[in-house]
Amino acid sequence: MRAPGTFLVIEEAAVHFPGRAGAGTVRAVDGVSLALGKGEIVGLVGESGCGKSTLSRAIMQLQPLSSGRILLEGQDLSQLKGAPLRAARLNFQMVFQDPYASLNPRLTIFSTLAEAIQARVGGLDGAACREAVGQLLERVGLDAGAALKYPHEFSGGQRQRIAIARALGPQPRLLVADEPVSALDVSIQSQIINLLQKLSRELELTMLFVSHDLSVVRYLADRTAVMQGGKIVEVGETEALMAGPEHGYSQSLLAAAPALRMRR
Repeated sequence: MRAPGTFLVIEEAAVHFPGRAGAGTVRAVDGVSLALGKGEIVGLVGESGCGKSTLSRAIMQLQPLSSGRILLEGQDLSQLKGAPLRAARLNFQMVFQDPYASLNPRLTIFSTLAEAIQARVGGLDGAACREAVGQLLERVGLDAGAALKYPHEFSGGQRQRIAIARALGPQPRLLVADEPVSALDVSIQSQIINLLQKLSRELELTMLFVSHDLSVVRYLADRTAVMQGGKIVEVGETEALMAGPEHGYSQSLLAAAPALRMRR
């Protein structure tokens, strides 16, 4: 268990949307506070619609906050715009749920990964860029020859490995993984989970891992935060929380996961 620190700090973050037909305000994220330590993996769990993905997009500055702050190593990301935000975003990247939708089908894997690598280092010549792309593919368990292909030529699990490689291209320190295995076959999920765990350890990546699958979170996360109705209702070390949740909603989530209960 890595000790929590202040690498990423979410302070009273809120994201509100206007309701339909004057039905009031939808509080998708409603005063969330959470801290992630350097190199720590924190799982974020909760039912669909509880605000997990909205919070993830807010961290990535893809969704503006209604109030609150998100600080990465002390820098308030919500105050950045334009070029300063683009420069800061090299330090935090996202892996999306559907790798096919998140990869440009018109670009070869080489073009996709070269663009990500050049965003950080820039000015690589042809040979150096090909070598960097090949090393990145090998890091995620793919052959360097995959660089010449297009996304449709790969399986779902391979595409997710490519999406992870693209996220690693700018050498980020924070990775937000939003349901990265839920669109994959069960037989492939464990491979991607093991890859993320390996990368986190080798690269000292801090990771927010969003999932509705408690068994996956239990295997991967150092700590787990439970989200309900736009709020964090419980946070704790993963094993302790899974063994004895205190909040009623956390208890109901565990009760609805028979595979997890039988494994314990």
